[in-house]
Amino acid sequence: MKLISFDWDGWNINKNEDKHGVSKLEAESAFYDKKLIIFSDVKHSQIEKRYVAYGLSLENRILMIGFTLRSAKIRIITSRAASKKEREIYEKNL
Repeated sequence: MKLISFDWDGWNINKNEDKHGVSKLEAESAFYDKKLIIFSDVKHSQIEKRYVAYGLSLENRILMIGFTLRSAKIRIITSRAASKKEREIYEKNL
């Protein structure tokens, strides 16, 4: 298994857990999903290149994760349970 490095803003760790019920560990775990899907997020890439990922977490939930790359580390901006449409995209690509 490849080691993946993460870089967190302290405010986002709490925001994702408080607002969306997704812990830091659960959000990070989705990046180890062999079926992880990543798209460019053109709409939110104004200042820096951003991405959206759909992946299965260790809690067996499909998550939507917005992130960017900084110094070869994944910086998670937001993470939440995937919507019905997002789950369908993930499941279609299985």
